[in-house]
Amino acid sequence: MKKIALSFMLAIIGFGCSNAQKTEFNKESLDKKLTTTDSTEVSFETVLKNQKGKVTVIEIWASWCSDCVKAMPKVKEMQANNPKVDYVFISMDKAFDKWKAGIEKHELTGKQYWVNDPKMMKGEFGKSIDLDWIPRYIILDKNGKIVTYRAIETDFEQINATLKTLQ
Repeated sequence: MKKIALSFMLAIIGFGCSNAQKTEFNKESLDKKLTTTDSTEVSFETVLKNQKGKVTVIEIWASWCSDCVKAMPKVKEMQANNPKVDYVFISMDKAFDKWKAGIEKHELTGKQYWVNDPKMMKGEFGKSIDLDWIPRYIILDKNGKIVTYRAIETDFEQINATLKTLQ
């Protein structure tokens, strides 16, 4: 019985460690290419380097995602309440034109990138950042370190509290 209990506890600890807060992105994610609104490809690493010196919120979203659309007013409120924070939107849309239409429709302000992968969330970029839900929010400090690795649309209170400590 003790062996079973010990095995169970080790399994729980192992699972907890696998979901631990990350402080930096892995090489696989940094190498992934994203597309800009003018169809230029840029590495995720370059996107992150351009954010150095700025507190940044990265939102992974898609125009077809009802939870993403439902969260847009909270995102805009967050932007209004945190004007010194930079916002990077990374879309998991199926098509370039749908993505661009979503940016316009929802009047998104911030840097815009698209993951050109037919597998979308389950594709290489999604897997490299442990993407299991959208919208997903990642917060970076001014040094580019990950402060919050996994937040979703129900976490805006925590996201806003974190942003206040970083500004």
